[in-house]
Amino acid sequence: MNHNAQAIQQWLDDHHITEVECLIPDMTGLARGKIVPRHKYNPAEGLRLPEAVLSMTVTGDYPEQDFTAVSDPDMRLIPDASTIRPVPWAKEPTAQIIHDCVNFDGSDADLAPRNVLKRILKLYEQQGLSAIVAPEMEFYLVEVQPDEDIPLRPPVGRTRRTEAGMQSFSIDAVNEYDDVFDVMYDWCEAQGLALDTLIHEMGTAQMEINLDHGDPLALADQVFLFKRTVREVAIRNNMYATFMAKPMQGQPGSAMHIHQSVVDADGRNIFSQADGSPSDAFLHFIGGLQTYLPAAMPFFAPYVNSYRRLSRFTSAPINLSWGYDNRTCGLRVPHSGPEARRVENRLAGVDVNPYLAMAASLACGYLGMQQRIAPSEPLSGSAYEQPHQLPRHLDDAIDTLLKCQPLAEIFGEHFIQTYGAIKEAEYREYFDVISPWERRFLLLHV
Repeated sequence: MNHNAQAIQQWLDDHHITEVECLIPDMTGLARGKIVPRHKYNPAEGLRLPEAVLSMTVTGDYPEQDFTAVSDPDMRLIPDASTIRPVPWAKEPTAQIIHDCVNFDGSDADLAPRNVLKRILKLYEQQGLSAIVAPEMEFYLVEVQPDEDIPLRPPVGRTRRTEAGMQSFSIDAVNEYDDVFDVMYDWCEAQGLALDTLIHEMGTAQMEINLDHGDPLALADQVFLFKRTVREVAIRNNMYATFMAKPMQGQPGSAMHIHQSVVDADGRNIFSQADGSPSDAFLHFIGGLQTYLPAAMPFFAPYVNSYRRLSRFTSAPINLSWGYDNRTCGLRVPHSGPEARRVENRLAGVDVNPYLAMAASLACGYLGMQQRIAPSEPLSGSAYEQPHQLPRHLDDAIDTLLKCQPLAEIFGEHFIQTYGAIKEAEYREYFDVISPWERRFLLLHV
């Protein structure tokens, strides 16, 4: 038995586990996999799952074209011992383990989002570098409403009232939902999810959670598990937690801002020179983001709903301007000491697959450093006054991605074509739905 499998078996023994949830993140970022009784789980062997799971749309459908073998073969799921955690809400002692998707010849399955992020991180490793990220996740608590035709509403808090107006940074407004957040913190601590700050955001019952900075793969795993955890806590408190980018009309959207820096083998931040000033690598990283983010938008705004957030004067970016401590810009450089110099990518909605969003942002920055792309001048005014520089709709974004050869080379042509086809299938399915707005204003008026 290999060391990875031995470590897993020991952990399962120590925690008296009776069931194992074997998880993989799918293309949407949802947990897929199998639940296996402990006595039937062999971590040295892993288990099997159809490869086609990696080409599913958010509705559970598939693109018209086959991007996996027509024979519908299996792939192997190999557990990553570093990801083993308890399932705090389970009635019986249960473990959850994130697995890697592997072909039977031992190679990585190229459609697996976790492998895609590993692929990008390997590019940094080959240069003697490591990327560091810190995600910030916004989400809404909403009233339970099983009828999807009825607009969402904020939930009732401990005062038996819904929030009035917008309560940015209000402590009392957060305390309205203490029953949710007390359990959330306990469950996250049990799973080793490194929560940093909880704040009330601009929207009604909109919250933001920041995670401690660290290795991108570990942080993507934490975002993946955090979303699952918060949804579970909310349901047990008779409300929903939603990570839609724009769940309610007239309310701000929800983002997942990604803070990024790069360190060398000695742990030195390469975005700063010895005298503390910005380095060429820092500027080139920004230049790469400005150049390639438009083509990578399907990773940051993956659904039709995502683009409702990216509109002028909604506290969301509409272009690729960058500036020092300028929140109107798509790319913000927060105030910090030289050792913590970083770039905050504010484009991503919280509806993203965290593995793909982090991979895409780091890939764009990597291309900028490799190609030594100079950025624009930093902006000190409002970027909301600047022209749109990003795709306005999902179908435009898909077309732009499929035409970008540098991203195809970094992500792999097979992955890019598959991802594009998945998004096209989702867009077609959405386009078949007639909205209430169309019935209200067009039914009898045109």
